[in-house]
Amino acid sequence: MAQQKIVQTAGRDQLGEFAPEFAHLNDDILFGEVWSRNDLLSLRDRSLVTITSLISQGITDNSLTYHLQTAKQNGITRTEISEIITHIAFYAGWPKAWAAFRLAKDVWSDDVKGDDAKAEYQRSIIFPIGEPNDAFAKYFTGQSYLAPVSTEQIPFFNVTFEPGCRNNWHIHRSTRGGGQMLVGVGGRGWYQEEGKPAQEILPGTVIHIPANVKHWHGAAADSWFSHLAFEIPGENTSNEWLEPVTDEEYLKLETK
Repeated sequence: MAQQKIVQTAGRDQLGEFAPEFAHLNDDILFGEVWSRNDLLSLRDRSLVTITSLISQGITDNSLTYHLQTAKQNGITRTEISEIITHIAFYAGWPKAWAAFRLAKDVWSDDVKGDDAKAEYQRSIIFPIGEPNDAFAKYFTGQSYLAPVSTEQIPFFNVTFEPGCRNNWHIHRSTRGGGQMLVGVGGRGWYQEEGKPAQEILPGTVIHIPANVKHWHGAAADSWFSHLAFEIPGENTSNEWLEPVTDEEYLKLETK
């Protein structure tokens, strides 16, 4: 592990004239030397040790806020800090954990992103999110996921879209029968046929897509979204992928 030098100026900024030796010990020794020994103990682990120590002592002032912010910068996620403080509560005390949670909620308030957001969203739906939909990634704007739910009788899948993700305009071709049915299972999304107003999809919404109709579907800009996708049996069926839904087209829906 490469050693990373920590540069700290808070001591000198706040106490440089009043307590110069304390400022030196804080900036140059505590952070410049001890925290900088991250070849021996990672910055993430040092953050974990530090916030545990502060919460255990009941210190929930600006120093804990600073170290929670540092912990976030050092890779501790929103889900992890929740579990960490919950664990600490059983050893340090319930009121101390409550006080720490109030600060942690503010620090991680805008951090429901990436894996953390995905885990939180997964807990809100009954079907699995599945794996990244890499095989069809070129037909999507943004990240989507695919989870087979059943391969018997009528195969169907759970398709999940990260906020803002949508598939290209496309057509389910068939000479007889065919088409697709969508059932919303989580979050909020959109479905639109060419030349028609977009329809909002919420959990429980059922969308019937006729064969040979140009359309697209995907998540709202501010929400994860999942739907079950049922391919309707037909003759000579195929998918024809077309152009992406432009940002202009998409954002018009989001501003209505």
